[in-house]
Parts: sequence; C-alpha cells; structure tokens
Amino acid sequence: MSETDSFRVTLRPGGESFDCAADQPLMLAGLAAGIALPWSCRNGTCRTCIARLVEGRVEHRIEWPGLSVEEKAEGFILPCVAEPRSDLTLQWL
Repeated sequence: MSETDSFRVTLRPGGESFDCAADQPLMLAGLAAGIALPWSCRNGTCRTCIARLVEGRVEHRIEWPGLSVEEKAEGFILPCVAEPRSDLTLQWL
C-alpha cells in the first residue's frame, strides 16, 4: 500500500460517502468532504466520534485509543485517529 491509496467510506444510517487517503484520519476526510460528523478532541481521548466499523479495516494512529478491550472486540473505532486500510462502512452512534 502506498500513501497515495484512497478508500471509499460509507456512513450509516444516512448513506453519505467520501474518499479518504490511507494516511489520513477518517474524521478529517469526512469533515473536508462537508459531512457533519461529531468531534471534539481529535486525539482519541474524548470518544465523541465513536463509531462501529461494519465493514472494512482500519488502523489507529495511536497504540491504544480511548476504547476498552470489549469495545475494540465489538468493532468500535475512533475515526479521529483511525486511518482506512480498505473501503469501509461505518455506523455512527
């Protein structure tokens, strides 16, 4: 994968979608595309942006974002510090 790779992100329940570069946080790409997403800290601690990864794969920019072991196992991510590694579908809470 190169840093120029871009992936499609689709949001539920509304069906909005946007492209996100592999080296860009999902939150920043969504906001740049004009999608109103919940956010506050942008560093993985406040949990305002928590979402469930329905399909696809991400990597978090920080080793352990503000998620419990159980939340990670259930597919929750923090889009402010998550980068795409494939096309994605996210469920906003």
